[in-house]
Amino acid sequence: MGSNSSRIGDLPKNEYLKKLSGTESVSENDPFWNQLLSFSFPAPTSSTDLKLLEEATISVCRSLVENNPRTGNLGALIKVFLSRTKELKLSAECRNHIFIWQTNNALFIICYLLKVFICEMSEEELQLHFTYEEKSGSYSSDSEDLLEELVCCLMQLITDIPLIDLTYEISVEAISTMVVFLSCQLYHKEVLRQSISHKYLMRGFLCSLPYTSKLVKTLLYNFIRQEKPPPPGAHVFPQQSDGGGLLYGLASGVATGLWTVFTLGGVGSKAANTPALSSPLANQSLLLLLVLANLTDAADAPNPYRQAIISFKNTQDNSPFPSSIPHAFQINFNSLYTTLCEQQTSDQATLLLYTLLHQNSNIRTYMLARTDMENLVLPILEILYHVEERNSHHVYMALIILLILTEDDGFNRSIHEVILKNITWYSERVLTEISLGSLLILVVIRTIQYNMTRTRDKYLHTNCLAALANMSAQFRSLHQYAAQRIISLFSLLSKKHNKVLEQATQSLRGSLSSNDVPLPDYAQDLNVIEEVIRMMLEIINSCLATSLHHNPNLVYALLYKRDLFEQFRTHPSFQDIMQNIDLVITFFSSRLLQAGAELSVERVLEIIKQGIVALPKDRLKKFPELKFKYVEEEQPEEFFIPYVWSLVYSSATGLYWSPQDIQLFTMDSD
Repeated sequence: MGSNSSRIGDLPKNEYLKKLSGTESVSENDPFWNQLLSFSFPAPTSSTDLKLLEEATISVCRSLVENNPRTGNLGALIKVFLSRTKELKLSAECRNHIFIWQTNNALFIICYLLKVFICEMSEEELQLHFTYEEKSGSYSSDSEDLLEELVCCLMQLITDIPLIDLTYEISVEAISTMVVFLSCQLYHKEVLRQSISHKYLMRGFLCSLPYTSKLVKTLLYNFIRQEKPPPPGAHVFPQQSDGGGLLYGLASGVATGLWTVFTLGGVGSKAANTPALSSPLANQSLLLLLVLANLTDAADAPNPYRQAIISFKNTQDNSPFPSSIPHAFQINFNSLYTTLCEQQTSDQATLLLYTLLHQNSNIRTYMLARTDMENLVLPILEILYHVEERNSHHVYMALIILLILTEDDGFNRSIHEVILKNITWYSERVLTEISLGSLLILVVIRTIQYNMTRTRDKYLHTNCLAALANMSAQFRSLHQYAAQRIISLFSLLSKKHNKVLEQATQSLRGSLSSNDVPLPDYAQDLNVIEEVIRMMLEIINSCLATSLHHNPNLVYALLYKRDLFEQFRTHPSFQDIMQNIDLVITFFSSRLLQAGAELSVERVLEIIKQGIVALPKDRLKKFPELKFKYVEEEQPEEFFIPYVWSLVYSSATGLYWSPQDIQLFTMDSD
C-alpha cells in the first residue's frame, strides 16, 4: 500500500495485513512489526467509523482466526506490545514520539482483533490462541499465559503512565481494550459468574489484586478531570508548515505501513448523529469502572473492585482504615462531587452517583452535609422533568437517588431553605422564585402524573410516593403552586378511583347475564388505586400533623378543593387517616364562614395564618412517622449488568458490536 493510498477498500489487499493474517509465522523479533505498526490512522471515535473499518477488514480477520492456531501471529503481536510497554514510561518522559506512536498502534490492532476473537469463539478457544509455543509449534498449558500478561500490562499502563498529550490516545486505548476483554458477557444471555475475566481480575495471579485500588482510583480521577483530547496531530507528531510533516515522511520511509495517511472521514471525524464527547478518556474510564464494579462476586471472595468503590474515603479524612478493608484508598471528595453535579446528563454518571450514594457511606455522609445540594439535586430533577426524552433506566436511577437522599431528615429540612430563581427548564409555569423543596415536589408529582397516563409502572409510583412521604413531615413554606399540585394529584387519583369503581360495578352487572365472557380484574385495579390514594392522604396528613404552622398554602389548597375529600370520610379504607384532614377543613371553613363572603386571596391566607395559631395542636391525632428506605433487589446484577453493558454498547467511543451477534439482553431505551 503506497504512501498516497487512502481508500478503505485497499485494506484487504495491504501486504502487511495479509502477512499478519497469513499462513506464515512471524517471529516477534522480525522487522516486519516496525513496518506494520508505522501507520498514521487515528483511532475511530464512533461506532459508525468502526463499522466501516469492520466491513473493510472482515476478510483479513477471518483469515487470522483461521490461521492463528498454526502461526501464533496474534501472540507474537502481543509480545511485541508487551516488550514495548516496559519502556513506555521512559518514552513518555523523554517525549519519544515514534516509540509511543507505534506502541499505540500495536494496542489499537490488539484491541480490535481481541474484539473479533471474542465475537467468533468461546473463552476456552480464545485462551488457546494465547498459549501457542513457537518452538514446538503447539499449544501448552505450561506456557506463559499471554492473556493474563496482557491484562496485567493494561492495568499498569492505565495506572502508571503519566497522562500527557502524547499518551492520551494510548490511555484511552488501554481502557477500551480492558472493556473489550470483559465483553464476553455480551455473548451470553445469562449473567456470567465464572469466566476468564473473573480469573484474571478477581483472583490476582499476577498483579490484579495489588492494582485493584490503584486502578479504581485512576479511573475515578480520569472521570473527575474530564481531560479533553489533544488537538488533532498534537498527540502524535507536530505538523510542519509544508503540509507534509514528520508524520507522513516517517510513515513513507518505514515502508508505508498499514493505513498510511488513511483516515475515516478525516482526523477526529464523528458520525453525524453521534454527540461529541468532550472527554473520551473520562467516558471510557467511567464505563470500565462500572463494568468492574458490577462483576459478580467470586465463589470464595467478594468483588475487590466493588469493595474499593464502597470503601474509599476523602483525602481530608485522617482516620485509619479498618484492617478488614484491603482495597481502601483516598480521593478528593470535593472534586468528585463537582464533576458528578456537572455530568448528570449521561446515564453512566447517574449510575455512578447511585452506586456511591447507595454503597459508600463516606460519600453519602459527605454529600448530605454539603451546603450546596442544589448543584446535585437540580440536574437530577431535570432528568425526571424531561422523562419523555430519557430512557426508563436513567429515570429510575434518578428517582432512586432522590429516595436515598430523602431518607435523611437534614436533607428534607435544608432543601426548603434553598431559594431558587428563574428555573428556565420548568415550562408549565413561570417560577421566578421557589424553594428547592417545592420544586422537588413539583417534579416528582409531574413524574407520577406522566406515569399514570403513559407507562403505568407501579414501581415508579411507589418510589415517587415514598420520596414525597419521606419529605412530608419536613414540608416548609410550600410554594402555592406546589401545594396546588399536591391537591390536584389527589383530585386526579380520586377521579380515577371513581372511574374504576364504576367500571367494576358495570362489570359485575354484566357478569350476571353472561358467565362466558372473561372479566377484567377491576378488583385488583381498585386495590392499587386505593393504595396510592391512601399514600397521598398519609402525605397530606403528615404535613398537617407535624408542620401545619409552616404551610398555609397547603391549607388554602385543601379548603379550595374541600369537596374532593367528602367521599373518603366514611370509606372504611381511609376513615382513620381522614380524621386530621377533616378536622383542619372543618376548623378553617368555620373561620372563613365567620369572616363573611367575597374574601380576597390575601384575606383568606391571613385568616388561615391566624387560625393556625389558634388551632389546639393536641386535637390533631399523631400517626407513626412516614419513612421509606430504598432496598436493592435480591439479585441486583440481573438488572445492573445488562444495564451497564447497554451503556457500553451504545457509547459513542465504544467498539462497534454487531446487534445480530449480541446475545445478552442489552436494555432498550424506551
